[in-house]
Amino acid sequence: MNVIANDDPSIEQKWCAAFHSRRESISGESPTFSPRRYIHSGWLCQVIYSQFGLAIHQNDHQAWRRFVELALNEIAVVPDFHKRILFSDEAHFWLNGYVNKQNCRIWSEANPQVYVETPLHPEKLTVWCALWAGGIIGSYFFKNDEGHNVTVTGDRYRAMITNFFIPELNNHDVQELWFQQDGATCHTARATIDLLKDTFGDHLISRFGPVNWPPRSCDLIPLDYFLWGYVK
Repeated sequence: MNVIANDDPSIEQKWCAAFHSRRESISGESPTFSPRRYIHSGWLCQVIYSQFGLAIHQNDHQAWRRFVELALNEIAVVPDFHKRILFSDEAHFWLNGYVNKQNCRIWSEANPQVYVETPLHPEKLTVWCALWAGGIIGSYFFKNDEGHNVTVTGDRYRAMITNFFIPELNNHDVQELWFQQDGATCHTARATIDLLKDTFGDHLISRFGPVNWPPRSCDLIPLDYFLWGYVK
């Protein structure tokens, strides 16, 4: 809990009163006292929860600006440029019935002593797809030859591109399309970038690609700000 400094001279007196009340509570003379109740009723304070967001690095704004300027230049020539971008991403789906403890409450006259066991490393399924104005390509589930769920590596990502993604593009004019991916290590290995450049040429938007994708740009990827949340 963060305590914000205040110039009110009575604060010290209030702390002293709180200290004495706490001492009485420990001795059994004031069993109803709690610091939370005292702060709420005596100081009219309320609990304020922290808001969490993605950390922004020093050079991120410049990278975002460069990409936006490039996109605006492309739109000036090809007005539907944004509709030709294949946005791609992976998402993890937990298979152990994850429960948000903040939303899980049991109302009972007595504590039922419910204990929920959770595995140390819960099983998850990693799904990939590409989304653009023409629809969705995928979903692709990362599994090994035995059908077990696996993590994404450079080799597995290239296998997906070669055996699944590129064949799915046969019904589209690839020369008119752009492909976007984030800067995950499995996406940006030299062999992966070369493979994607063989298909998309200069229309590759990626770290280490012809067009650099700015990091930490979840607000620009429709899979991040819409699709995965909708599916989950």
